[in-house]
Amino acid sequence: MARYGTQFGPDITFLGVPRCDWTDASTFADADVVILGAPFDGGTSHRPGTRFGPQYIRQSCYLPHDGSRPSLALRVDGLRDDLTVVDAGDVEMYSGDAERSVRDLQEAVYAVTSGGAIPLILGGDHTIAWPDAAGVAQHLGQGRVSMIHFDAHADTGDIEFGSLVGHGQPMRRLIESGALRGDRFLQLGLRGYWPGPETLSWMAEHGMRSYEMTEIVERGLTECLTEAFTIASDECDGVFLSVDIDVCDPGHAPGTGTPEPGGLTARQLLDAVRRIAYELPVVGVDVVEVSPPYDHAEITSFLANRVVLEVLSGIARRRKDARDGTTWNPRLPLLEGR
Repeated sequence: MARYGTQFGPDITFLGVPRCDWTDASTFADADVVILGAPFDGGTSHRPGTRFGPQYIRQSCYLPHDGSRPSLALRVDGLRDDLTVVDAGDVEMYSGDAERSVRDLQEAVYAVTSGGAIPLILGGDHTIAWPDAAGVAQHLGQGRVSMIHFDAHADTGDIEFGSLVGHGQPMRRLIESGALRGDRFLQLGLRGYWPGPETLSWMAEHGMRSYEMTEIVERGLTECLTEAFTIASDECDGVFLSVDIDVCDPGHAPGTGTPEPGGLTARQLLDAVRRIAYELPVVGVDVVEVSPPYDHAEITSFLANRVVLEVLSGIARRRKDARDGTTWNPRLPLLEGR
């Protein structure tokens, strides 16, 4: 199969990490994490442009692209020294053929997961969450992976614009297919005016737990996360983390297709994904809905880049502590390196 590398924009890797080829397991045999680009926006319902998301997430950083990022908070290097991260480039995804694109992406995610690495997928619109999580479950077992989903929208629609495939439907497809369990599906940040009563009833029937922004404000994000962790860890072997950048208020993430006022702050999102990566067995990640054409001063792209780094740093710290018998306390600065 012909390989394009990075499908849109310059052929770069995430902040300069080494390259690999997802079709050749020997090229990522020693990797902990494999980054895949999913430049697909054929499932959007409003503003397009997320096909350019992988390029901007890879490059939006003011530091040298040297394949190294020591975390100030966690005192680990989540790209190189404490975790081995490689980039397989973009999966070829034609936005005019959604069915083929999601099939090809699932094949790539399954190849990475079955090769022993954690897939980290850069979107692309949220359509890709279906093949992303399904590809992980294909290897780890149907119903054995829970989902923690940050989003302004539930993405549990059925048929939109006459299609079963789109960025408003991936979570429904995952549950209906049996890849993920509805009662191990945790959503945080929902708000606004969609979906309607029929879809909400479907979600309730399948045991989904949604933390709307009203509840998060009332109870606090920390308490909601702690509760979600308990549910996500029950009877499941791993957690898939799906981050739609529109979970943040548009003031913090303007470059997205369906902005909804009143969301999380950038700080809240970064702290949350770091905690998830440190406290839970993350087996897959995607970061989606970054639309550079609607971004201002690359605000959204920089945030998405940092979401990726916080996840990688959290995973690296979790593994380091497990290996060394240490414990990271988020309330106290680490003395290591001071």
